[in-house]
Amino acid sequence: MDAQKVAGSSGAWFSEVSAVCPGQSFSLEIEKVLYHKRSLYQDVLVFQSKTYGRVLALDGMIQVTERDEFAYQEMLAHLPMFSHPSPHKVLIVGGGDGGILREVLKHEAVETVVQCEIDADVVSVSKEWLPFLSSSFQHPKLHLHIGDGFEFLKNHPAEFDVIITDSSDPIGPAESLFGEGYFQLLAQALRPHGLVALQGESVWLHLELIKSMTASCRKWFPVVEYAWSSVPSYPSGQIGYILCSSNHDTHFRRPLRHIEAPQLATWNLRYYDADVHAAAFVLPKFASENLLSS
Repeated sequence: MDAQKVAGSSGAWFSEVSAVCPGQSFSLEIEKVLYHKRSLYQDVLVFQSKTYGRVLALDGMIQVTERDEFAYQEMLAHLPMFSHPSPHKVLIVGGGDGGILREVLKHEAVETVVQCEIDADVVSVSKEWLPFLSSSFQHPKLHLHIGDGFEFLKNHPAEFDVIITDSSDPIGPAESLFGEGYFQLLAQALRPHGLVALQGESVWLHLELIKSMTASCRKWFPVVEYAWSSVPSYPSGQIGYILCSSNHDTHFRRPLRHIEAPQLATWNLRYYDADVHAAAFVLPKFASENLLSS
């Protein structure tokens, strides 16, 4: 991993080199390495970059940067949350940096958030080095569980209104969160009319994987949609979101609730609004034709 070669010195560069995005690499200039150790599950790196602020990378892949994290956190959280009429109990699988939790707790209807993160080191590192993401870990509505999300779901049937999977890529500790067995567990863990949102990779790099994931989801959910947003620090500058509903009448493209301008400012939203919500489901022709055919 290039991060290990450059760690420690100002002016060096971090470069993603991974089977997740073969044949290409995104690089950021490092001002200072803040943390770099291996947890029980993965290599964990936090550094101050020259142009993207603080950066968290796991196994050599950028997870969040201070500059553009809101584009991902807001969309993965608010697309499903605004599509549910009353999301009282929410489960977050993964998301150890705290960003999705931060956004979910903005919804007044939420009574309880359960978060299941496999790697305790990611949580502790985020608390220390990424306060702009991790500020909600002390919230009284949160129940944090350190463990495997796949195993956790087996013991919590029919419990949640919304489940959000904020996973890394389908290698390493997150691999089990991309298979049909996981999607079945998600469906079984929902209350009636419950919704699911999944990190959905990039149509530019992972179209076949996305087709496989959406096809598997359709075996367990009557409504499955794919949305996307622009996140410059992610491979190809784009990331997708798979939205699933157990309710035949769900229309993900039309949010059930709208946030008005004063609330947008209070919530400090910088990417999401009702117009962006609707537009996120409009895909380029090559992507829509492939995903519809699946």
